Amino acid sequence: MTLLDEAIIFATLAPSGQVRKGTTTPYILHPLEAAAIVASMTDDQEIIAAAVLHDTLEDAGISLDEIAEKFCPRVADLVQSETENKRKDLPASETWLTRKQETIERLSNERDIAVKIIALADKLSNIRAIYRDHLAIGDELWKRFYQQDPQMHAWYYRAIADATAELAHYPAWQEYSQLVEKVF
Repeated sequence: MTLLDEAIIFATLAPSGQVRKGTTTPYILHPLEAAAIVASMTDDQEIIAAAVLHDTLEDAGISLDEIAEKFCPRVADLVQSETENKRKDLPASETWLTRKQETIERLSNERDIAVKIIALADKLSNIRAIYRDHLAIGDELWKRFYQQDPQMHAWYYRAIADATAELAHYPAWQEYSQLVEKVF
């Protein structure tokens, strides 16, 4: 089996039974979509595998050591780079702004293009879902999030576009930017 095959199997088993917020969509489709987006920008299997695994630390209770041991240190580092400090001791609604500011700052200062590619893929998958759901249910969509103010989401998604602007030559970044403007 290839590294990517193993990552797909691992990620599929990690969040078994989970669904995306406010939907019945199986959660695994998000990291698979992120990996497909990454694969449109690079053929580096470690970067694609990290995209598949990007939510395993924060959402599936998998440890960084487990990722490093099962895959390799670079994959673990890339997964860690896309992992928010959720501050489990505090309500997510109270930490949303801090977590998003940290993400923007980290991406703005990031030198490793692989980190930016994975972040863009993650956010493009998210904004695609937001766009589809907004078309279907309108502003009811925002009620499923910890942060329910759409203007705060607009700020965040636009800041991500700015932080990843060096990827503007990729169709994925262009799609991301267009969807952000359509949604907000």
